[in-house]
Amino acid sequence: MFDIIVVGLGGMGSAAAYHLARHGKRVLGIEQFTAAHDRGSSHGHSRVIRQAYFEHPAYVPLLLRAYELWRELERESGKSLLTITGGLMIGPPDSTVFQGSLASALTHGLPHEILDAAEIHRRFPALTPSDEIVALFERAAGFVRPEAAITAHLQCAAAHGAQLHFEEPVISWKASKLGVQVTTHRATYEAEQLIIAPGAWGPRIFNFDLPLRVTLQTLFWFEPTGGVEPFLPNRFPIYIWQSKPGEEFYGFPAQVESGDVPGGVKVAYFYRDAQVNPDAARPAISDDEIQSMRAALRDRIPQLNGELLLTKTCLYTETPDHHFVIGRHPDHSQVLVASPCSGHGYKFCPVIGEILSELVIGNATRHPIELFSIGRWNRTKE
Repeated sequence: MFDIIVVGLGGMGSAAAYHLARHGKRVLGIEQFTAAHDRGSSHGHSRVIRQAYFEHPAYVPLLLRAYELWRELERESGKSLLTITGGLMIGPPDSTVFQGSLASALTHGLPHEILDAAEIHRRFPALTPSDEIVALFERAAGFVRPEAAITAHLQCAAAHGAQLHFEEPVISWKASKLGVQVTTHRATYEAEQLIIAPGAWGPRIFNFDLPLRVTLQTLFWFEPTGGVEPFLPNRFPIYIWQSKPGEEFYGFPAQVESGDVPGGVKVAYFYRDAQVNPDAARPAISDDEIQSMRAALRDRIPQLNGELLLTKTCLYTETPDHHFVIGRHPDHSQVLVASPCSGHGYKFCPVIGEILSELVIGNATRHPIELFSIGRWNRTKE
């Protein structure tokens, strides 16, 4: 009998297992794939982290705590997980990326600068924006290494006593007044409470209706035409660039300091494409996708439009309003549902793990999570 079972040990589940284990809870974590795998949403060697959050100012307090927890995890694990490079939120003056970032910065008093196109290019010569483009620059932005971070959460969870099972898909679960049972092809496990953090497999395992869609995203690594030096982390920021309404691409510095990272410089579009089956074979990257990415780079970051070295895919699990889902199952108070994150959640992993542990231990959290209520669509219908 465990205190808590965590189903799914990706970004959110690994963090929840860690926070609960460090509080002395008897934790069982179950993952259908290997540790830090590349089948879901928590891989690709880098994830953007930033504070001036254009998606909604309500995320900012969670981000400030996430920064603290990433540093705590670095100290405990001895791993380098978070690199601060500065970040640019780029677009026309009326763009969502720029205006939303500015709103969050002003609401929460975050240090920032407003740069015009000439100043963007002067500071970061690899960027060549057209004259009407502006950017919000924040020095606190950077990137997190997702595979290393999941590994750190899992290793520290195990060090605190968590039992972690891999390559063990969950067949079913059920809840009663006595607790919960989780059945895999190996065994049936019992616990007082259950956290379900399955990423793209949520629609299959949540056992209640949520309006979720799973989309396939493509990541690209290009070789800079003039060498990698202008893209090194001490010279080049992370960025999100709104190229037109509803369309953004984003990218990173070169991660040459990490030996397990592919060569080149990573960039990707944020697409909202048709739904996919997370278990289906991943299709080959099309020429149209490659040319679309090159078209975005051609006039904006021309030095990056060199040889294509590598592509990978990952899955986004999106809600209609693109906010998270965190809270208790509508039919079972012993069950917590954790965060289909709509493609922007990885940076929050440690604080979501902390939120889940607080909900398990004390049935309340100090953090503001009203925006992520499971019942918000039902209330809208009413």
